[in-house]
Amino acid sequence: MRDLKHLTGKKRLSLGGFSLKKKQKLTVNSFRIPAVIPSIEEPEQKRRYLRVLLPLVAAVLAAYPVFSLVTSDSPKTSAASKPLIVHDPPGTSRLNPYQAFLLSAQSLKNVPTTGTGPLVAPLSDGGSVQFSLDRELQDRVLEVMAQNRIPYGAFVALEPKTGRVLALAGYSERDRTWSERSCYDLYPMASLFKIITAAAAIEQKKVGPDTVVAYNGRACSENPRYWYAKPGRGNQQMTLTQAMGKSINPVFGRLAGEIVGRDNMMTMSTRFGFNQELFPGTPVTPSRAAEPQNDAQLKLMGAGLGREVKISPLHAAAMMAAIANDGVMMLPVLADRITNGAGDVLYSENSLPVRRLVDHETARQLARTLSMTVSSGTSRKAFHDRKGRPKLADINVAAKTGSINGTDPEGYYTWFAAYAPAENPQIALVALVVNQGKWKIKASQLGEQALEAFFR
Repeated sequence: MRDLKHLTGKKRLSLGGFSLKKKQKLTVNSFRIPAVIPSIEEPEQKRRYLRVLLPLVAAVLAAYPVFSLVTSDSPKTSAASKPLIVHDPPGTSRLNPYQAFLLSAQSLKNVPTTGTGPLVAPLSDGGSVQFSLDRELQDRVLEVMAQNRIPYGAFVALEPKTGRVLALAGYSERDRTWSERSCYDLYPMASLFKIITAAAAIEQKKVGPDTVVAYNGRACSENPRYWYAKPGRGNQQMTLTQAMGKSINPVFGRLAGEIVGRDNMMTMSTRFGFNQELFPGTPVTPSRAAEPQNDAQLKLMGAGLGREVKISPLHAAAMMAAIANDGVMMLPVLADRITNGAGDVLYSENSLPVRRLVDHETARQLARTLSMTVSSGTSRKAFHDRKGRPKLADINVAAKTGSINGTDPEGYYTWFAAYAPAENPQIALVALVVNQGKWKIKASQLGEQALEAFFR
């Protein structure tokens, strides 16, 4: 396992925005510049041959699309382009999972606020939606947010192995319309992005949970100029697992800039579902990750300080559930059953994998890096009483926190993402709390209360 204490650059000659090393390639802001490929003079005989061959190749390529349409029995379509309604059996419209989620999300506001048993909402044609939601968990989350008069809050919980939505709740003391979109809209991801940085570095087999990383600067430093670690200068250091638990910005900034690199960082972001329609046909807004334009932006992105990296709570919960599910993301399922007024079943719960985010070994190592957040990291206070006793003594929680200032809505954003039990995950959750001025609780406290309700 590579020890980052010894990652350092040799003496360079500076030339504007460029740096030049002896016997090394020219670089700009740590990104390699491809070597210039010299032109090669073709022999005259070969040129005559190509003048005949190339028009023939061009003609074949031009005719290929028409030829393939004629000879193909059924054109291939992507999952995103398939129709949302499948007629089976004749006369009954059966909903696919994406359309079922959309209909369920639209019907959620019609769920009765009192009662026992499964949560059910009526449909206009006399049918109904029976939700996958855990009534006790859903009610407890809303109760905690209301009791603490949270300015803006959102909460999503999923069953990792199936994607069933166990809770989907939004609450605001400031905006009555907030709850309708809060779990689907985008917000600055903050330090939750450190999970993606770690995944990219681990999957390249360049670091592991026990790799010791040297760094400079405070844990919450936001200036990459002070993060570089010089050999033999008494740098601070800690393992990757400790750095994840305590959310050390310089460590993940160094990983992004000196180990992962811009291209690999963007590739991993794409695999995690950014900059694409991950859940087509649903109300979920596609998450965004702007490509860093220089080394400083890359390091800020890796540390979770890239303000143009935004994610929805539902996507973040699906990401956390995927890590808990051996790296496989499942499609979120909000309804167990949907029927029409005639009693026909339009949809019944069906677990579908969306994609694999990371391989098995990377998921296992990521789980280890997330093991200290609750026990001795940034969420320790929320999960222990005043005497230091754990509130969930028999349950190991894998978790990550994040915090950042934001403007839409304006306030101090705190995230808490977790799954438990770490050894056999039954729930994955994400809590977002946006406080303004004085605050009563942060996302970690909301997440802890949710886990207590779930495992009661």
